[in-house]
Formats: sequence, structure tokens, C-alpha cells
Amino acid sequence: MTSIDIGFYAAAVTAAFLVGMAKGGLPAIGSLGVPILALAISPIRAAGLLLPIFVVSDMVGLWVYRREFDRRIISIIVPAAAIGILFGWITASWMSEALVTLIVGLIGVVFCVIRVWPRKGEPAPRAADIPRGVFWGAITGFVSFVSHSGAPPFQMYVLPIRLSKMVFAGTSTITFAMINAIKLIPYWALGQFSPANLREAVILIPVAILGTLAGAKLTRVIPDVMFFRLVTVALFVVSVKLSWDGAYGLAFMG
Repeated sequence: MTSIDIGFYAAAVTAAFLVGMAKGGLPAIGSLGVPILALAISPIRAAGLLLPIFVVSDMVGLWVYRREFDRRIISIIVPAAAIGILFGWITASWMSEALVTLIVGLIGVVFCVIRVWPRKGEPAPRAADIPRGVFWGAITGFVSFVSHSGAPPFQMYVLPIRLSKMVFAGTSTITFAMINAIKLIPYWALGQFSPANLREAVILIPVAILGTLAGAKLTRVIPDVMFFRLVTVALFVVSVKLSWDGAYGLAFMG
């Protein structure tokens, strides 16, 4: 095995395990999958390789959270996300991935700063309203199509609603399972499922399943306050990484 192979599989195993943990109930962590795998291969190939892994680990997550989710949020976000995916498909040939990545990263950073900024009292929970849901849902679908990084805009909508820990985890898992299933059609049409990608995905799927089970276990044992702090920290780390990737791409790759 060459050093290139070792580097690729180290990145791929790490990415697959993080994707699985996200499906187990630790959202935002999975958004690190593409950036980590992109350290070894191109971002486009990384996105294509990881989608089958997302879909299979989604199946485990659906079973784990089959009774714990918010039906209204899912019914608002998923149709809006489908519109965002369609827009991403239509604009795939000319949309700057770097610009989209930068915008999403900056939005996530600002949201996290606002969320932890000292203030008097605890804000009242927001309702799962349709206008905000359609807006953030469409962005979630578009960004998820471009780079599998839909967690930041999704959380912009859902975190202020202040769901319970398990319902939040289940709603996130089920929402992205549906979004990933929708993405299969345009990814197939764009030729992202090469034989090489599919062979490597099959090898990595057991790693992702282990990650899903580990994520589900951690979600159930982590105290609620610590869980949402972890979600916010993970969102901030992912958002900073996305901001850096987007700015670097605009500055040095056109």
C-alpha cells in the first residue's frame, strides 16, 4: 500500500465515522466529512463518495429515532430543501462552490456568537413557522447538495425552537435522511457514482454504521445542557472550517 493509499483511507475512515456519528444524533459533526476527505481527494469526488455512506447510515438513524421527532418541522423543511436541491442541480455547472461555502460558514459563525453572547434572561422558544422554515430549508437543501454541509442552516432554524434533546436529534436525523434520498437522483445524473467511488463506499459503510451506533449511545447519555453546548461548539468549528475553505477557494482558486 502506498503512502497515498494510507492517507486516503485514514481520511476516509475518519470521515465515514463522523458521518455515522452525525446520523446517530450528533448533528454538525457530519459536515466535517467532506472537508476531511478533501484532504486526500478532490472535494467533488469526496461528496460523491460520501453520499452512499450518508444514505446507508441514515437507515440506521431512522430506526434509532423512529419514535422521536417533530413531524411539523420535517414537513416544512424537507419540501423546501427539495427546492434548494433542484436549484443546486440546475446551477451545478456554474455556481461557485467556494462562495457558497464561505457564506454558509459565516452565517454559522455569526449564529453561534449571537447564541452564546451574554444576555439577560433566556429567550422564549420560537415557533416552527413556515416562512423561516421555507427560507432555511431551501438553503439547507442547496448547501447539502453542494457539499453535504446542510447542518448549519438547518440548525439556524431548529435550535431557537428549543426541542428536547432526543427530539432534536431525531428530527435532524430523519430530515437529512430524506434530503439525502432526494439527492441521489441529481448525483446519479451528474455521474457522481463511479464504480471506484461505490467500491470504496462499500468498504467504509461498516465504519459509518459503527459511528451511528456510537453517536446514538452518546446522545442518550450526554446531559441535555452539555448536548446542546456540544452541538453549538460543533457548529462553530464546522462553520469556521467552511469559512476558511470558502475564503481560500475564492482567493487562490478563482
